[in-house]
Parts: sequence; C-alpha cells; structure tokens
Amino acid sequence: MEPTVAEVLTWTQQYMPFGGSYLLPALVAAVPLIILFIMLAVMRKPGHQAAFISTAAAILLSIFVWGMPTKLAINATLFGTAFGLFPIVWIVITAIWIYNMTVESGEFEIIKNSLASITEDRRLQAIFIAFAFGSFIEGTAGFGTPVAITAAMLVGLGFNPLYAAGICLIANTAPVAFGAIGIPIVVAAKVTDIDMNHISAIVGRQLPFLSVLVPLWLSVTMSGFKRSMEILPAILVAGVSFAGTQFVMSNFHGPYLPDIASSIVTIVALGAFLKVWKPKHVWHFADEPASACTVTKCDYSMGEVLRAWMPYIILAFMVLLWGLEPVKKVLDSFVQFKIQWPGLHDLVIKTAPIVAKDTPYGAVFNLNLLSAGGTAILFSGLLSVLIIPGYSLGKAFACLGRTTYQLRYPIVTIAMILGLAMIMNYSGMSSTLGLAFTATGSWFPFFAPILGWLGVFLTGSDTSSNALFGALQKTTAQQIGVDPALCVAANSSGGVTGKMISPQSISVATAASNMVGREGDIFRFTLKHSLAMLAFVCCLTMLQAYVLHWMLP
Repeated sequence: MEPTVAEVLTWTQQYMPFGGSYLLPALVAAVPLIILFIMLAVMRKPGHQAAFISTAAAILLSIFVWGMPTKLAINATLFGTAFGLFPIVWIVITAIWIYNMTVESGEFEIIKNSLASITEDRRLQAIFIAFAFGSFIEGTAGFGTPVAITAAMLVGLGFNPLYAAGICLIANTAPVAFGAIGIPIVVAAKVTDIDMNHISAIVGRQLPFLSVLVPLWLSVTMSGFKRSMEILPAILVAGVSFAGTQFVMSNFHGPYLPDIASSIVTIVALGAFLKVWKPKHVWHFADEPASACTVTKCDYSMGEVLRAWMPYIILAFMVLLWGLEPVKKVLDSFVQFKIQWPGLHDLVIKTAPIVAKDTPYGAVFNLNLLSAGGTAILFSGLLSVLIIPGYSLGKAFACLGRTTYQLRYPIVTIAMILGLAMIMNYSGMSSTLGLAFTATGSWFPFFAPILGWLGVFLTGSDTSSNALFGALQKTTAQQIGVDPALCVAANSSGGVTGKMISPQSISVATAASNMVGREGDIFRFTLKHSLAMLAFVCCLTMLQAYVLHWMLP
C-alpha cells in the first residue's frame, strides 16, 4: 500500500539515536545544556550569547543525531522563539516600563521613603524591604529587578553592602516561582501541556512552607537565633501573612497574582503591626554606630504616598481582573488568533515509551492580544499616566521605547532560551534525557527539584529552567508512575533556591550594592543557604510523591 501524503510529511521521534542504554544518548542530548553552563558559569559570557550558541548546538544535534528534518527543526525553534516574544517578553517589557516610569517621575523615591520610615531596626527593615517589598517587585517585574532595587535601598539605608546583597538574594526565593506575573508557571504549563492552574496549586502547596521560614531565615542570618527571637512576633506576622496569601491565591486564582497579593498583604499587616508593637532592643550591625541606625522620617503626606503606590495598586487590580475566566472569555471574543504553526503542527509524532500509542505533537500559537497579561499591565501603565504628576502620554511612550531598548539583550535571551526548549522538546532530546533519569527509579521525586535548581543556576531564571526541564520532568515522572504535575511543579519550587547563587543574580546584586569584583564573596555567602533550602524542597517533594498524597490537589 502506498503511504499517504500525511505519512510522508510527518516525522516520528526517536529516543535512542544509537544503540545501547539511554546513558550515551542522554549525554549527547545534554550537550546544549553543558554549553550553556560553561558559557554562563565558567566563561561568564552574556546570556544572549550563551543562549544563541546553545540553541544552535541543539538544532544541529536534532538534525544530524536525532534525524529530525531540517525544516521541522527550524520551525520548532521559531515556534519557541515566538512564544518567548509573546506573551513572555510582552509581560517583561510592560512590567519594567511601569517601574521605569515611577523612577523617572520621582514617585519611586516616595515609595522608598514610605518603606524606610516604618522602623529603625535593621532586622525589620530587611524583612520589610528585602522580603515584602522585594516580593512585590518580583511579582510585577521579576528578571533581576527586585534584587537591584532592594539591595540599593538597603545600602542607601546604611546596611553593610555584603549583607545588603546577600540578604536580598536570600529573600528573593519564595516569590520567584510566581514572579513576573506568574510567567514561570505559564511556561511550565506551555512546555508540558499540563493545566497551568494545577501546577500553580501544587507549587502553592510547597513554597508556603519555605515562605513562612524566610523572614526568620533573614533575621537569623543577620543577627543570630537569640536576637531573632526578640522580633519573633513581627517575623510570624510577615511569614504567616505571606505564606497564607500565597497558598490561597495560587490554589484558587492561579499563578498570576500570588506574589503581588502576598506582598501587599504582608506590607499592610507588618506595617500595621509595627504601629502598635516595637522590639525592646533596636538591633544594628556591630560595625555601625548606633546613631546611624535612626528611623527615616516620612517626608510626604499620606496622599502623596498613596499616589506614588497607585501605579502598582492599579496593576494589581488589572491583573486580578484579567485573571478572571469570564473576563478572559469576553476579551478573547474580540481579538484572538489560534495559529497552527506552519510546517510543525501535528507533523512530529511522539511514540512509545513516551506515549502509549503514536500521537501527533500539536503546535498552536495563541495570539490573545487583549487577554494577555502584558496587555493588562499596558493598560495599567496608561491609567497611571493620569495619576503621576507632570507626566504625559508622550513621556510614557518615550519611556516604553527606552525600556524596550534597555531590555534588548534579555529579550533575545528569553526568545532563544524558549527556542532551545522547543527544539529539544520536538526533536525528542528532552524525552531522551527524561528516559535516562528513569534510572533513578523511585528516587526521582527527590532529584526533581535539583534539576530546577541547576536550571536556575545556569540561566538565572525560573522561567528558563521550566522551559528547559519541564518536559523532562513530565516524561520521567510518567515513566516511573509518579504524578507528572508534581515533578513539573518541583522543578519550579526547587528552582527558586538556585536564584541566589546564579551568576546573573549575583552580578545584579554586586552592581546594586557597589560590590563589583566581590562576586565570590557573595557566592560563598549564599551557597549554604541555597543548598539548605534545596534539601528542604527535595525532602518535601519526595514525601508528597509517596506519603503525603493528601497534600496534592
């Protein structure tokens, strides 16, 4: 019988391009990731250069080793690149645009002053600024922005630069999985075809255990356990407020707002608590005079403070509104294009043992222009122009242009990393890696967070880590009979603990705290904290996989 036209055009994945075990194919499949690691961690090359070389290597391997037709390989890479640009880059640009507008207009100085005026105790300042406010910036912008802002703020308040940088890196853990309006979870859902809200719910049943500990962790790191007990009531208010809100939002709303909502609740709760409670002893660093540790006076009226915060309040409201399913449906009814990616959709066939029977691999690009998270942020920025004094639409669009130019290299990096993820997925290279990890057998849930940790260390981004390893986590979990959504979620939860030792994050921290050239000091400062938090997530994931099933949605 003559093959049909469809059979001639399709290509079936192969997971063992040469005989033997999965070990050698897995090592070859890991080459693009090894290149990424060497270029980022060893050679210290810029992210966009490392992403380009790694993606090029993956394309060549997919064609010449995995036997993927050249046209399919190129189209798979372009499909990933397009998803990187929309909706991901669209969110990044608009979020940082709002932040830049508040800085250019001078409103951000009011925000900083309002935060710094609440308490003179260094422990509480660190919790308030590095943890609570940093989480807010992580939720709205992400991608290194919170560490840059909070480290500069703490140094400006008189913090020891090493502690300012280290504390902000440690604090920027629990919120990372839901950073930049939930983009890490959105990407994890995209590359694995697992329901986004389901992944969000599982992450929301892992990270709150870490979130409730982070304020105590920060204080102990700065002042020791005994001194931290002096501010235990404030620590509990901050930790419980954040963790409780993070759980509720991630489980009952989705991945877009947990950070924003949790940080706002924490800022309000801790601020109100500190109005009626003060520690008996005000703590400051041993190498600074007591006179240096004085409370900063709030130089602005309540109306001015509220006005300065209004762009972020509007942003939170708009993103919350956009996250409601009825609103999404209405917006999509006006403008939405579901594009079956030309030269790729249903032309790659997944086969056993990845799937029970041969299954076409879909490639549908959802161009939801109105309901995208970035569009909600864009409208928030436009509304904010009406509130920011002395600002205009002309200045706003000029700022948008400068922001886009400012982010030109991150834009290329994000697009290429998503291209790398998709070529590895569609060529079957991710599946080959995943099948090799089945050798760990029932222990894989313990190692799942370590993969996420490694991914964030390499790329500096929980989003990129999920793009790289999300499909691998799903494949391996399916092979050993564990809930795939748990391992995909663990990739994100484990990844947050690698943020503080990522070369990119450390570079941002050193720049913000005037410690350029002392990256090694900060790395040594944060490494033990990173490993301790990672071990906690690994043990929790293992227990959820086999013992604590009731914890999962």
